[in-house]
Amino acid sequence: MATSNDLKNGVVLNIDGQLWTVIDFQHVKPGKGGAFVRSKLKNVLTGKVVDKTFNAGVKVETASVDRRDMQYLYRDGDSWVFMDNSSYEQFPVPDSIVGDSSKYLLENQTVQVAIHEGNPIIVDLPASVEIMLTYTEPGLQGDRSSGGTKPATLETGAEIQVPLFIESNTKVKVDTRDGSYLGRVDD
Repeated sequence: MATSNDLKNGVVLNIDGQLWTVIDFQHVKPGKGGAFVRSKLKNVLTGKVVDKTFNAGVKVETASVDRRDMQYLYRDGDSWVFMDNSSYEQFPVPDSIVGDSSKYLLENQTVQVAIHEGNPIIVDLPASVEIMLTYTEPGLQGDRSSGGTKPATLETGAEIQVPLFIESNTKVKVDTRDGSYLGRVDD
């Protein structure tokens, strides 16, 4: 058990028998009345996002979650196979848990997997990844100060927007949270 004052991003709560992870929180102390915590919670199983307000100091039940560094090995049908870096134990993780993380998941990449009661529940990628851009239309000659963008396909099949001067077969850095282009990577 913890209090609403202990809420942080990434904490997993057990509310009415369902697991919810804290995406965002804000402690609010209005001029009149008691303080409260405004939070945005994401259901671990369904992905549904809800806003919830807790009074300050209210007890909330936290779920015991073990976060482990794991290496992505390969895809097997409708699951993704990860290996625990310390015990070398392999865990199949279903598509529903991996979700949008699959857009930036490369073989042999180390990620953090949250496990609750022996079952993987969350796959957390690093904030950014270096990934090969396999195809984009040729760049346009002319004014590049306009800041225009064009679609580009990554080696995983995901599509992002890149500046006009970027060419195919270029290694780029991508923000895994929103899929935005962060820059070129020089080998």
